[in-house]
Amino acid sequence: MTRHLFHWTMLGLVGLMTTTTVGCTRWIDVIPSTTSRLESVTQTIFNNERVPFVMDGFRMTQNGAPQNPSTEVEHRILNSVQETRLFSTLVPLGGNAASLGDKAVTARITFDETIDPHSGETAWKGFIIGASMFLLSPMIELNYDYAAQASLELERWDGQVKRYEARSAGTVHYTVFGATPIMIGELKGQVTEACLTELMDQLVQDTNFYVASSTPLPDSPILTVTVKARKPLHTPATLSVVPIPTALAP
Repeated sequence: MTRHLFHWTMLGLVGLMTTTTVGCTRWIDVIPSTTSRLESVTQTIFNNERVPFVMDGFRMTQNGAPQNPSTEVEHRILNSVQETRLFSTLVPLGGNAASLGDKAVTARITFDETIDPHSGETAWKGFIIGASMFLLSPMIELNYDYAAQASLELERWDGQVKRYEARSAGTVHYTVFGATPIMIGELKGQVTEACLTELMDQLVQDTNFYVASSTPLPDSPILTVTVKARKPLHTPATLSVVPIPTALAP
């Protein structure tokens, strides 16, 4: 009896040590936005050729559902634009752009997130881990997927528009005791960075399009805007009413 107790005690200690040393590990795989990155472009422009960058719209979705715009994501986008040094001033969403002059670039941004925690697979593997008294936890891998797609629409002061798109995705692999909010934050941070880096690479390619001397102001000093309601992301299905005959019971 003592021998069996000692055997199971040692086995439990080995399992606990293995779980402590191995079970908390995690690693992240990030898929680049494109298979072939654009060549890095470095250009020199005069400081007085730079114009302001004004955010005019910011939409976010998560798994196709509209979300409130994230201040963190907005700051990361503005920081990425600022690092290019292409524009003289950056005005965030809702900022005052009245005193910036006639030449400015207006930006509209869409940021789509796709999250897949593999809930069914995680539940099944969790059952196996629980049935093994957590001894198998270091050997069973769990996954959490995250993808980000950014669209940047820039309108020059003369009304010409250019659009840029980039996408990146990644997966965090972890064990049951390595599941923490930090790992999800790390995954989102790396994927977002890869996506924005690709987006800025595309933007810098068009540097000459955004300098002040690229085109004069339009002849008409009065600019116009198109006022319209936003279309829904998904059109709801139309419900049809079908009459159902009723008969009185005899």
